[in-house]
Amino acid sequence: MRVIVTGGAGFIGSALVRYLVLQKGYDVLTIDALTYAGCEASLKEVEGRNNHRSLHANICDRAAMDKAIAEFQPDRIMHLAAESHVDRSITGAADFIQTNVVGSFTLLEAARAYWNGLEGAAKDAFRFLHVSTDEVYGSLGDEGLFEETTPYDPSSPYSASKAASDHLAKAWHRTYGMPIVVSNCSNNYGPYHFPEKLIPLTILNALEGRKLPVYGKGENIRDWLYVDDHARALDIIIEKGEPGETYNVGGRNERKNIDVVKRICAVLDELRPSGTARVELIEYVTDRPGHDARYAIDATKLENELGWRAQENFDSGIEKTVRWYLDNEWWWRPLRDAYDGQRLGLEKATA
Repeated sequence: MRVIVTGGAGFIGSALVRYLVLQKGYDVLTIDALTYAGCEASLKEVEGRNNHRSLHANICDRAAMDKAIAEFQPDRIMHLAAESHVDRSITGAADFIQTNVVGSFTLLEAARAYWNGLEGAAKDAFRFLHVSTDEVYGSLGDEGLFEETTPYDPSSPYSASKAASDHLAKAWHRTYGMPIVVSNCSNNYGPYHFPEKLIPLTILNALEGRKLPVYGKGENIRDWLYVDDHARALDIIIEKGEPGETYNVGGRNERKNIDVVKRICAVLDELRPSGTARVELIEYVTDRPGHDARYAIDATKLENELGWRAQENFDSGIEKTVRWYLDNEWWWRPLRDAYDGQRLGLEKATA
């Protein structure tokens, strides 16, 4: 099995690459533009493997995509390359439109040209997976879950750009007949997570005795999904999913942001005592503009039709995550030094 993974040096992408290379034994080509969130060190475990290679390229570069696809001859393309941080999208939306919308269009066209050139069994077997987010659905009230049929209602430039790319992927299936599957996932966490996101930022700040910023009152609710569970889901979706269908991936682990932060503090206090309860470091800060109140995924379709189940609950996953950060300063320290956890997304948005 030959698989191209775009965004393969990112958080979710690298977890997927490690899974496909090390556990499935597939031949994998990682394509990544290596922007700030792309980290080659996240692929250290697959370095030197004869079934993995990396290409430093941007999905917006049509010639580079055509060349990579033609030379590698993939059976599958798993598209994860994206700008993904909501706060960054508020003050710099242009990069999100370029990568998430124009880049996805460019990759879809390159893949379509390749697929049109295939014949027989190779053409029938080819699959393209477009990986997206539950944020395209907007904000839930106190009740209910996001289902695959939930209308799109994005709140941020990030989620709007992902919604646009989802629509492109689905249109390319309907118009051109391309064998495309779409997935929408809840909030991921786990090893190799860029330090600006809530969980790794909280772990590292707490470890260093720094303030733990919590937006608003910390009442916003997210459904947390351990990244290795997500990687398995993506492989199952592209293997068994029906072209033209959407599959929601969620961990069934809803937590308020404040409870996530408090749980991290408790785990750290147990594993690395500091003499003072780390919950005392919590600091409530001005809320994010357009901050959705609640996300929660109904993963019933994926569970019942394709047989996937999350293996980690939140408590087991968060302990694994904290232990990983304690044991792998070699990975996060350079990123932490380059990005010091400063608040993003409060200034007036600019082009």
